[in-house]
Amino acid sequence: MWGKKKTKSTKIETLVGTAMEIQGDLIFSGGLHVDGKIVGNVIADGDSHSMLVLSDQGQIEGEVRVPFVVLNGQVTGDVYASERVELSRHGQVKGNVYYNLLEMAMGAEVNGNLVHCKDDKKLLEYQSDSVDEHDVEEVSSPSVS
Repeated sequence: MWGKKKTKSTKIETLVGTAMEIQGDLIFSGGLHVDGKIVGNVIADGDSHSMLVLSDQGQIEGEVRVPFVVLNGQVTGDVYASERVELSRHGQVKGNVYYNLLEMAMGAEVNGNLVHCKDDKKLLEYQSDSVDEHDVEEVSSPSVS
């Protein structure tokens, strides 16, 4: 209790249901829960407390740029999280994961690189073609099964 930093919880305001497929970029603020499929980028709109929760049924084909990310489904594309990424046991990422803090459960998969970014303020603006070697520390890791 003492010395622990309390984090604000983000209320889930938007739900993409299991029968729904979105084609195109989805820009949101607050909380987003995805049970369906998104073919496009998922981007948090300037809210440093925005959160994405991808269920085990959910799929995203595109980049994810959200401060707080909880993945239990499949992402085909890069994931950028300025605060925290939680990969649950059914979570799969086919792409690179750029993170500040990472929690990975047994059974989660990352088929790409894990890149720890020290400068979390610039993480969401990170461009793959203009990397400053002093700002990121690349860690390659095999899939965890």
